[in-house]
Amino acid sequence: LWAGVFGALGWALGAGVLARFVSETVMLGFKCGLALHLAAAQLPKLLGFAGHGEDFFARVVHLVLHVGETNLASLLIGSVALAGLLVGKALAPTRPVALIVVVAGIVAGALLDLAPHGVSLVGAVPRGLPMPGLPDVSRADLRDTLPVGLACFLLAIVETSAVARMFARREGQRYDAGRDMLALAAANLSAGLGRGLAVSGGSSQSVVNDEAGARTPLSGLFGAAVLLVVAVSLTGLLATLPQPVLAAMVLAAVTGLIDIKGLVRAWRFRHSEGLVALAALGGVLAAGLLQGVLIGATLSVVLMLRSALRPAVAELGRVPGTEIFADLAHRPDAERRPGVLVLRCRSAVLYMNAEHVMDATQALLAARPEPVHRVVFDMTAVTALDLPGAEMFLELRRALADRGIVLVLAGLRDTE
Repeated sequence: LWAGVFGALGWALGAGVLARFVSETVMLGFKCGLALHLAAAQLPKLLGFAGHGEDFFARVVHLVLHVGETNLASLLIGSVALAGLLVGKALAPTRPVALIVVVAGIVAGALLDLAPHGVSLVGAVPRGLPMPGLPDVSRADLRDTLPVGLACFLLAIVETSAVARMFARREGQRYDAGRDMLALAAANLSAGLGRGLAVSGGSSQSVVNDEAGARTPLSGLFGAAVLLVVAVSLTGLLATLPQPVLAAMVLAAVTGLIDIKGLVRAWRFRHSEGLVALAALGGVLAAGLLQGVLIGATLSVVLMLRSALRPAVAELGRVPGTEIFADLAHRPDAERRPGVLVLRCRSAVLYMNAEHVMDATQALLAARPEPVHRVVFDMTAVTALDLPGAEMFLELRRALADRGIVLVLAGLRDTE
């Protein structure tokens, strides 16, 4: 219930914009980490022994140390199910292959009596629905559960937004974090009234749902209706479903999440982008889904602040035969005008970077071998200027005037 309350408050206050701090580069690493995270959790089930460990590396170590305990019957059933899912995905992507595999698994579990052969089955599932009602709690209970409810909400919105943005980008749709907060609020309030657990958008469930061909929220409504029928009267049918079949479904679904080409592209575009993706990937593997997203988003913000704190101040020269001025670092053939230093800063000049801009200007001035009598600062790319930034230019003008150099600000415009 607390998670639902925080979701409603977040929606009402427009806190969904905070999800924009999770960049697409973070999502690239998150997807790869999510695939490996889920695969490490499901492989032991496919092989027929219990998994162990909270993070990817602990699970992998456990898997390597216990691979000798592989149950051949579980491996055979899981491999057949996985092969069927992968072949069906390639040859009949619009067909309900996953449903067919599940039904076949239930039938095989019932006819072959797999339990004596060491194959884990889903087993008995409780039948019926919980009756709705408010919990009997005291004021102290409300106070004690509030931090946990806040943590549940934060985990829910970060994981939900991460998975939702992943699918939205792939389908060419726009993600609305505010609507997700409203949906999470409604879902958690309903779960709380039904004496359930805090809920969020599930990563493995969403991947399996997508691989089955779902494209609209109607799939969730249909799934809920089917779940209602099963919970009331058909839970007995699930008892003979082998666990390796469920593991195969998740493994088949996550194969499309690993984007090696995307990681290489991010690294080639800019090493810092590649590092953000790798940080998100490593964070998911080492610390979990929420922490991985937060690590990647934090690194993105740090790099953004670093860029804002140390904007590039470039010397410009005139491109031969034109009136266009270009960065000399990119156009070595650009011509300097004798005695004139032309500069450009492609950033807002604010309190946090004004001193850097002044130092960079002085450094470029000192690097000119011949005397300079005029410094022209191109302001067309300065998107914002606050009071400390303006005072920096006044101070720079006085410092240059003491040396007989005139400062000219070109292309000034309204920066409010």
